[in-house]
Amino acid sequence: MTDDRPIPLDEYPVHQVPLSMKHVATGDRNAYDRCIFHVFDHAGRALLILGLGVYPNLGVIDAYATLRVGDTLHAVRASDALRDETRMAPAVGPLRILVERPLRDFVLSCEAATDDPDGLSYEIHWSADFPALWEPHHVQRRGGRLTLEGKRFVQAGHCDGWIRVGGQETRVDAGSWTGTRDRSWGVRPVPGEEGGRFAEEHPTQGFHWLWCPVRFEDRFLMVIVQEDADGYRSLNDATLVRPGHPDRQLGWPQPEITYRSGTRHPERALIHLADVRKPLELDVEVLTSSPLAIGAGYPPADDWQHGTWRGRGWTDRRTYDLARPHPLAAYGVTDHAARFRLDGRVGHGIFEHGSFGRHDPSGFTGFDSVAP
Repeated sequence: MTDDRPIPLDEYPVHQVPLSMKHVATGDRNAYDRCIFHVFDHAGRALLILGLGVYPNLGVIDAYATLRVGDTLHAVRASDALRDETRMAPAVGPLRILVERPLRDFVLSCEAATDDPDGLSYEIHWSADFPALWEPHHVQRRGGRLTLEGKRFVQAGHCDGWIRVGGQETRVDAGSWTGTRDRSWGVRPVPGEEGGRFAEEHPTQGFHWLWCPVRFEDRFLMVIVQEDADGYRSLNDATLVRPGHPDRQLGWPQPEITYRSGTRHPERALIHLADVRKPLELDVEVLTSSPLAIGAGYPPADDWQHGTWRGRGWTDRRTYDLARPHPLAAYGVTDHAARFRLDGRVGHGIFEHGSFGRHDPSGFTGFDSVAP
């Protein structure tokens, strides 16, 4: 017998379909609802990435946090059965995201493990400096199958708090740290359906992706580029947000990326933007990097991926040596904490980049093709 009683969210006038808020309007197993936060210092010494996701048709809630310091990546992952009460107080194992004021203030926390008090823990107050910005509606298909349809918004802000690892505490302060975040929901592949014969009959020739939320003192810039192998652009956005002013669209962003020789690891980039008054150039200086396939559970991670059932009360802590080669990282997306310069202003944000397979505009001919 299933327990299908109303949940607390049903008290609020937020329904979109004649169902309890416990359920989503689609029966697709890949339905998801999740967030990601970035917290990083302006010198590139530390990059904390954390997120939490709900998979209502799989009955799973999970979360993760990774911290890069030097060449060491500290990771905490947790998964559990989805319960009604976790929707308004999202927490999994030691990881918690407290919404103090929607779209404004959050408390991000990770409790230390009782058997490893020197492992990763933190408590950070994340506050928005700019209003949330909708990203373009995101749709992907392979063959005749809808594989991704997501609605997302992005935001930037400042952070205060602390991070502890290895017996040392690092203070997080608004003057020298920046925070960004992304909130999305819809349908997104969960491991289990996209491989095998379907993948053989609909192979991916190439994928090229940029996602750049940038916080300046008085403005916020968002740049998104997604291109297929031949350079066909399926996602495009460059929007400047200034409080008290209308949002400005900055045309068709054209990136020039300088890769480390023998890799597709970006070291610098120049993104050409178009304003009605004059051309603009966004200069990108990579400070430190964290591959999302290592520790954070994004494809093609081989030790854990989002939405997969791990049983009740699963928690995993581990460290990765990023000085060693990690082949899977080359076929996933990497988040780079970066310093940005635009029209005489210096800002900080995330240069999220993924490029694998063929990409004609970059000169990459296949999955084994790298920069000279």
